[in-house]
Amino acid sequence: MAEINQISSLKDQNQRDHENMAALVWRRFRKHPGAVVGAIVLTIIILSTILVPLSPYDPETSDLKSRLQSPSLEHPFGTDALGRDMLTRILYGGRISLLVGLLVVTITLSIGVPVGAIAGYFGGWIDNLLMRIIDATLALPSLLVLILLGAILREVKIDFIEKNTVITIAVALGLLSWMTVARLVRAIFLTLRDMEYVQAARALGASNGRIILQEILPNGIGPIIVESTLGIGWAIMEESGLSFLGFGIRPPTPSWGNLLSNAQEHLTQHPWLAIFPGLMIFFTIISVNYIGDGLRDALDPHKVLSQATTDTI
Repeated sequence: MAEINQISSLKDQNQRDHENMAALVWRRFRKHPGAVVGAIVLTIIILSTILVPLSPYDPETSDLKSRLQSPSLEHPFGTDALGRDMLTRILYGGRISLLVGLLVVTITLSIGVPVGAIAGYFGGWIDNLLMRIIDATLALPSLLVLILLGAILREVKIDFIEKNTVITIAVALGLLSWMTVARLVRAIFLTLRDMEYVQAARALGASNGRIILQEILPNGIGPIIVESTLGIGWAIMEESGLSFLGFGIRPPTPSWGNLLSNAQEHLTQHPWLAIFPGLMIFFTIISVNYIGDGLRDALDPHKVLSQATTDTI
């Protein structure tokens, strides 16, 4: 009975420690002004893209009588060459760009975390083999490979690919970006696998899977979260670049990249066609980067432990 009470007490203490740590991380994050502003801006952008169906304008319906109107109360971001409301199209394009970013990060984590964990934990020939594969993949010129894949996908006559351009672009970006996450996770596991608590778990008979998932990975989750936030910004930038070059999301589906591409013909006389999509890309990426900086400072184990010690004293 005493042992059960002791185990229960340890669990309660562990739960309190996690809650205190979460509160400390949140407090440190709030002290980063750029991260807070970035979180607010990104939240506004996301909510705007979610609520865009409330707009009275259809993003794909042309109105030639209203073509190329400058910004006004009726059309705050003006209209494009086909008379479509630019604000509505930009927000719908934001849905696509943000979705691509989330899908890419999901794919990179799904591949990079297991590969990095296996390489870092087991080491030896497994580590060497996986690292050589990563080195070979990193040697590929990513932009040229993406353009090639985009060109190939445009010519493939398969219904799924033609109807799901967002998914295919996200998969292509994800397959060319998981290596950075894998290297990061490998470095984390190389650092933590010989820690005392890991050795204690191993001595108690814990399996490799349990040690990886319950002992090492939770203690290295901070850098992975930071890398994920930065990966979203990278994916949005790459998708925008591909769409700008004509190898990404296909019109009439709007994305920030193809909106910029379509603005080239009217850039001199109607600059708002490029300014507003460009600003959306800028604000989204800089917000994500600031959030990543804030999370990096908030989740830094040395700073967190130092702050916790100070608070205790």
